[in-house]
Amino acid sequence: MTYEAYLDQAIGQLHDEGRYRTFIDIVRHKGQFPHATRRRPDGSEQPVTVWCGNDYLGMGQHPVVLAAMHDALDSVGAGSGGTRNISGTTLYHKALEDELADLHGKESALLFTSAYIANDATLSTLPKLFPGLIIYSDALNHASMIEGVRRNGGAKRIFRHNDVAHLRELLEADDPAAPKLIAFESVYSMDGDFGPIEAICDLADEFNALTYIDEVHAVGMYGPRGGGVTERDRLAQRIDIINGTLAKAYGVMGGYIAASEKMCDAIRSYAPGFIFTTSLPPAVAAGAAASVRHLKTDQALRDLHQERARILKTRFKAFGMPLIDHGSHIVPVIVGNPVHTKLLSDMLLDDHGIYVQPINFPTVPRGTERLRFTPSPVHGPDEMDKLIRAMDSLWSHCALNRQELAG
Repeated sequence: MTYEAYLDQAIGQLHDEGRYRTFIDIVRHKGQFPHATRRRPDGSEQPVTVWCGNDYLGMGQHPVVLAAMHDALDSVGAGSGGTRNISGTTLYHKALEDELADLHGKESALLFTSAYIANDATLSTLPKLFPGLIIYSDALNHASMIEGVRRNGGAKRIFRHNDVAHLRELLEADDPAAPKLIAFESVYSMDGDFGPIEAICDLADEFNALTYIDEVHAVGMYGPRGGGVTERDRLAQRIDIINGTLAKAYGVMGGYIAASEKMCDAIRSYAPGFIFTTSLPPAVAAGAAASVRHLKTDQALRDLHQERARILKTRFKAFGMPLIDHGSHIVPVIVGNPVHTKLLSDMLLDDHGIYVQPINFPTVPRGTERLRFTPSPVHGPDEMDKLIRAMDSLWSHCALNRQELAG
């Protein structure tokens, strides 16, 4: 068997299961988000509305962010020139870390090139700092957290999703003297449900465990200054390490952890994923800092974002769409079949100019394939009307089941 045959087999399996992923080539236009232009494979162009982006608040096109990036680019040029340890630490990186530490009420923050790398590098490094560390990880944690826990060589325990009683059982079964860390998320991105933060913090106190929370889908959008669900619920001080992203609500790029000064110092000194990676371009760091700074005071934008999500969920429910609603900004509509999910996505794009990416296994369990919509403050009534009409028509066209509106 040739090497090419192995590749054909692997890719063919994805096609057979209806979960082969294709890139949608789009051009965003400054000041016009969520509207964009799709470039088809044949070279033709099509106007589209993006309904699956992670730029939750449209900050990727905000004048404050763009101005900061232009200023930095004009002042210092494009790249950082090195790793953080070798010429790649600039005043822009330090200013951003200061903003992030202040955002979460922590002593320090540490920048990474993405939140994935921040999770992976930190969680894989912690057992070097705490020999014998046992990590207790929620079953639905992000792939980056799973990878970090898997690679660290230490002991791990997986507790059922959001099941505090199961977590307690696992904690009780282990040596009381062993160092422990509980890793979980504030908002789980596929179902949009919230982690039981306070209950987990209570267990951590009881069993002398550290706490590690991924706030990637919450920073910028929850809390009076955008510090996430931990800030909203006044629990940030009970979390030892907060992970966040600059690529979603903040509309730029990068990831980070916020923690004590000693914790950040140890991670930066021991984590290969930090030590051997070129730092973010100064213009990116400047834009992210401007975005974080702006969203600390723009509660109106957060309120509008939540309002748009509530409206979209209400309208989907009125048409009987099988929707998961845990009260967050994420709007998953369950199709339950990978082929149908891809077909719906293709028809929405080709026939209606609506871009929403199908979410299939392994991102979600088989049988729960879905279209995940991410409304933003700039998705107005016209865009929403067009989406609802298209979904209603295609749902009937594909003879998919609807559910009665409860209540």
